[in-house]
Amino acid sequence: MRRHWPIEKLHAHWMLLPEEKHLALAKRGALRLGFAVLLKFFHYEGRFPNEPREVPAVAVVYVAKQLALDAGDWPGYAWDGRALKYHRAEIRRLLGFREATVADGEALGRWLQTEVAPHSRKLDTLRAHAYRRLRELGLEPPTADRLDRIVKSARQGFDDQFCTQVYEALTATTREALEAWLVPDAADRETPEAGGGRTPLQAFRADAGAVALHTLLQHVTQLQGLRALTLPVEILQAASPQVLRSYRQRAAAEEPYELRRHPAPLRLTLLVVFGHCRRQELTDRLVEVLIALVHRIGARAERRIEQELLEDWKRVAGKHGLLFRLAEASLAQPDGTVKQVIFPVVGEQTLRDLLKEAQASGSQYRQSVQTRIRASYGGHYRRMLAPLLETLCFRSNNERYRPVIEALAVLERYAGHQGRTYPAQEQVPIEGVVPPFWREVVQERDARGHVRIHRLTYEICVLQSLRDQLRCREIWVEGADRYRNPDADVPGDFAANRHHYYQ
Repeated sequence: MRRHWPIEKLHAHWMLLPEEKHLALAKRGALRLGFAVLLKFFHYEGRFPNEPREVPAVAVVYVAKQLALDAGDWPGYAWDGRALKYHRAEIRRLLGFREATVADGEALGRWLQTEVAPHSRKLDTLRAHAYRRLRELGLEPPTADRLDRIVKSARQGFDDQFCTQVYEALTATTREALEAWLVPDAADRETPEAGGGRTPLQAFRADAGAVALHTLLQHVTQLQGLRALTLPVEILQAASPQVLRSYRQRAAAEEPYELRRHPAPLRLTLLVVFGHCRRQELTDRLVEVLIALVHRIGARAERRIEQELLEDWKRVAGKHGLLFRLAEASLAQPDGTVKQVIFPVVGEQTLRDLLKEAQASGSQYRQSVQTRIRASYGGHYRRMLAPLLETLCFRSNNERYRPVIEALAVLERYAGHQGRTYPAQEQVPIEGVVPPFWREVVQERDARGHVRIHRLTYEICVLQSLRDQLRCREIWVEGADRYRNPDADVPGDFAANRHHYYQ
């Protein structure tokens, strides 16, 4: 029970009603305060306190003032006497409660196992639901120790049922593949560790490291290996995220030799849940690495071009003064030559510097960045395209972004083909995929004057558009968690209870 009670909370939960005050005043001495405190405590908690100090002192003082008693009488209340038993029985009759029987405890355990344990693993949460259930049924809770046994038994019963369900849904091939996760690699079996050498499970647990192309390719390999397993996805998707998170954390924390000691249903269920969650994590991580790499290609190109321009440019100071002197000299001798009129006022080298600075800005800067991006992508990062398209399945619920999905399909069709441009008969989406400042580079004309789509440059534009839409989840990825279908974030009964969820 809470220890700090604002005055308004005391008024709401510890105020004695007239009939309650009458019953308390009918008792003698310290029994008056003890009866009243037990009654209001049961009103609030749905149970009796296990010991006197469980009742907040401020609540005892508040109840004592209402009865014109001294709060110091509370410690004198006989906690193990016959009066306590009589008072409890009287409060139960007054509030319509009865003591819970063994059958009631068994029924409560079955209810916790089927209704609460599938959605929560925390004992405190299960215990709170148990108290709430008993209160609804008008039952006085059993002792704290007995209730803990009921709660733990309910959770264990759910675990046994869930593990058996998952175990029976696995094929013999999948069971063998999962068991192999716990077998140390032959090259490492002589290591002096408790469980032997490194196992495939430990390899799946390991992080690939910083964002890089080899990180993406490593994630692709791991994800393809996990997808080769036939897991009971329907059972796992029906389970609550809290339950799956609990199993996944346990499988990630225990050493392989500890996992090998568990019974087969529990051992394989831990591995199944770990594999299922790891597939989602790797899919999310793969998308995040893709977003970071596409950003890196453009950002590095811009930084390098800016650095080169800063090294080449020679900033010319006092441009406005130079312009005034040029205008003055030109107007003074309108018929003179440049060498005779302009160069004496503003030197030839200064004019060259001004021209170079002007040419280095605007379109030339953008073209230099585009050239650098194409060189970087074609020489290094293009290797990620084929495995990426083979591994990830992109979807969109918005027709506005269908061109990006169609463009990805074009890229996938021609992933293994050679050629600088796409065939003339191929319908390649441009609108909604290629930004205006890239179109002059993407669309080029052949010897006959026909417009052809440059493949490498088009791939860059598709990846950049894909990155933008993944970040705002207009495009989502099958099998992902963070980048899952945004419609899955909406409650299943949202259409029927729209007003409730808006509130």
